[in-house]
Amino acid sequence: MTKIVFMGTPTFSVPILEGLLESGYEVLAVVTQPDRPVGRKHTITPPPVKVAALKHDLLVLQPEKISGSLEMAKIAELAPDLIITAAFGQFLPEKLLQIPRLGAINVHASLLPKYRGGAPVHYAIMNGDDKTGVTIMEMIKKMDAGAIYKQAEIPITKNDDVGTMFEKLSLLGKELLLDTLPDLITGNVTKIPQKEDEVTFSPNITREQEMIDWQKTAEAIDNHVRGLRPWPIAFTTYEGVRWKIWNVTPLNETTKEIPGTIIKKDKSQLWVACGANSVLALNELQPAGKGKQTITAFLNGVGQKVMQGDKLGE
Repeated sequence: MTKIVFMGTPTFSVPILEGLLESGYEVLAVVTQPDRPVGRKHTITPPPVKVAALKHDLLVLQPEKISGSLEMAKIAELAPDLIITAAFGQFLPEKLLQIPRLGAINVHASLLPKYRGGAPVHYAIMNGDDKTGVTIMEMIKKMDAGAIYKQAEIPITKNDDVGTMFEKLSLLGKELLLDTLPDLITGNVTKIPQKEDEVTFSPNITREQEMIDWQKTAEAIDNHVRGLRPWPIAFTTYEGVRWKIWNVTPLNETTKEIPGTIIKKDKSQLWVACGANSVLALNELQPAGKGKQTITAFLNGVGQKVMQGDKLGE
């Protein structure tokens, strides 16, 4: 039986771990990020993969930094045949990659060589891509640069956001990994080098990237909002106060107003001028210090002071 050390952290990783267990692979240990404070009360919360691993009485290792750690020494002691990672969240040192006789492989949520890095799903949606996918790849010292074992595509619809795509890609990744493993274990899989001239990157989202640029078209802003939902969430400002923007709709309307101008306001609608004379309706938002609200609840509450002609993003 092939002995595996699994490394993953968020909800994306859980179906992949569960798939390995359901298929009879021996998981010697699960390596995940340390418990972290979550929410306004900073409640110390275990990562989803830890919760899943403990349900199966698996050994859980949680190094703050894997390189040179006691947990890395423990992995060497376990002598796995294979390391499998899925959104683990840390670089793996070369010494660790050399431990398993079958090497280390990664379930990456993009069609490599497009979108190497930590936020491939965010960038695919923000850039308006109509498809993305999963790559099963060899892990090497350079980030996401190893040879490709297998890939599978999936469409991105106009209703998708990061949350829905992670759910779809996790299940797709599980299926693709389980399809790849038998051939990889028997040495019957072909590795395809990545085309370096086609490489693009998807670094982690910065605070500045979360801000809505009203000079962009309504469609591009819709992509931006969905590409940052359910985290970290796009925002704009009104009179210096931050509004998180959860849901918007590009409208089949035009305007000559300056981008960022509120061009229509009644008890249930708030329309904003965008770039290229396009118009966007705000559907859900979250004013600073408040919970997420429908636009109707907002306009009949704290949003009553908002007036047509006011500017967002200033």
